[in-house]
Amino acid sequence: MAPSPGANEDPDSYFVRATYAAFDVSGVKGDGYEDGEEITRNRLGSGRNNLPSPIPDTATRIQMGPKELNEREVKLLEQVDRYGFYSPPSSENRLLLFPSQPLKVALSPYRATSSSVTATPPLLPSQPPLQESAVERKTENRRIAKWSRMLVPASRDSGANIAKWKFEERKRHKLEERVYKGIPDRWRAAAWYTLIEGMATFIATSPLPGKGKEREVLRQERLIAEYHDAIDLPSTFDIQIDLDVPRTISGHVMFKTRYGLGQRSMFHVLHSFSLHCESCGYCQGMGPLAATLLSYMEPERVYICLVRLHDDYDTHDIFLPGFSGLLEAFYVQEKVMQKMLPGVYAVFKQNMISTTAYAVKWYITLFANTLSYQTQLRLWDVYFLEGKDVLVLMAISILWVFKDNLLSKEASFESILNLLSSFYVMEDDDALMAWLRRAMSDRKLRRDMALWREEWKELVRTHQERDALL
Repeated sequence: MAPSPGANEDPDSYFVRATYAAFDVSGVKGDGYEDGEEITRNRLGSGRNNLPSPIPDTATRIQMGPKELNEREVKLLEQVDRYGFYSPPSSENRLLLFPSQPLKVALSPYRATSSSVTATPPLLPSQPPLQESAVERKTENRRIAKWSRMLVPASRDSGANIAKWKFEERKRHKLEERVYKGIPDRWRAAAWYTLIEGMATFIATSPLPGKGKEREVLRQERLIAEYHDAIDLPSTFDIQIDLDVPRTISGHVMFKTRYGLGQRSMFHVLHSFSLHCESCGYCQGMGPLAATLLSYMEPERVYICLVRLHDDYDTHDIFLPGFSGLLEAFYVQEKVMQKMLPGVYAVFKQNMISTTAYAVKWYITLFANTLSYQTQLRLWDVYFLEGKDVLVLMAISILWVFKDNLLSKEASFESILNLLSSFYVMEDDDALMAWLRRAMSDRKLRRDMALWREEWKELVRTHQERDALL
């Protein structure tokens, strides 16, 4: 049954919303292994005359096929890697190897002002396929066992299923070390949700009645209700969300099929989230966040996580029109550059390269379109534990690894932007995480970063921020 159109709702926007609602009822044939058929983008502008049934002429095409997969379908699904991709995800940008050798040196002032190396590192022809050795599998199994002792049930639902996890108090002192080593994929959903829940400042500020745990339960119930209620409300962003959904990690088995369960879940989450904060609405960077979270959690929990990231990790300021949070991150990043990479900062200033020219996509997607997927997951493990400072230091790690290329005598405006607009494939994820951990443990640097954030706020308050950035 199609939802009712909202008062003054754009006909094309309603057509989009009603189409997703119709597929929620019917399902989609070949979900996960067929491409499906585009409907909404082909019908935009046709107006409300085609309603109330948004897809009356596709009834035969959307009928579900037999439940058993045939031989061809099985072979297609056998191509999926451990993360659910048919092929390694990457952007359309240049592929660069992210070498581990520079990461053996901790972040510290680097005084060189020029370099004789080439300005352009060699490109990778393609992203290497994801392979797991027997040793890596053994290591993963050991970590699974450790995390099974670290995460314990905190509460259960009426059917005795685990509704919530918590970290075992006796193991909490090992949490940081184990997160930096990488959360086992089997435990990632529970660990992410628990880390994000732990970051929340809601308990201290909530106007809801009851004690802390009771308040958190009320908040979760309220957000689940908010998510489902919003699905049936119109959003002015529905057309743009629909345009973005099929091009967001489309190589993943969950999101391959047009209007399949994964794409519908992504649309509903982004649609509801666009109504959560009137100031933020929707922007394209929200898609990779929702899609990655949906790879591990059900839509209701993804919506809760997006709200908590918005409220407690300050992504509100990143998504806000004007991107005030982005500009603050840029200011802190440039201050770190001046302290640790003064030569690189000088080259950027000389070539009039602003941080906005290359780093917007880094921060707004939490590096989802910059790093290989397995590295992105490792970074998000740490981000959910540590918060926004680790994103600044991830940006610094890119400048640090390629500092000699950026300082090259051959470096130019074009070569620098090409390098910093690349898609990075890690030589060693563990080396990157160890480097980030050392940088995050530098108390003097962290105090400086906090002071620089306050400096930025004062610059904004006194309207002096315009001249404070490259």
